[in-house]
Amino acid sequence: MAVTINIPDELAAEVKARGLSIEAYVQEILAERLARPAETRQVRTPEEIRAWLDSLAQFSDKIPPLPETISCDWLYQDHD
Repeated sequence: MAVTINIPDELAAEVKARGLSIEAYVQEILAERLARPAETRQVRTPEEIRAWLDSLAQFSDKIPPLPETISCDWLYQDHD
């Protein structure tokens, strides 16, 4: 299987300066990420999770209600 990606010029220059090929650099990054056990992820406390959820919902009272039926006219009401 082949994967094609676009590499920014700055990153390509950095990789070249390190004497690596793009392929070798990507393999190195993937190997590092996959070598880390899942336990190294930060475990969130219930309080931290609640605070995060509250931050997501903090402006939910400003979201206008949806109409009963959604039409093309309603979707594009703000467009000319």
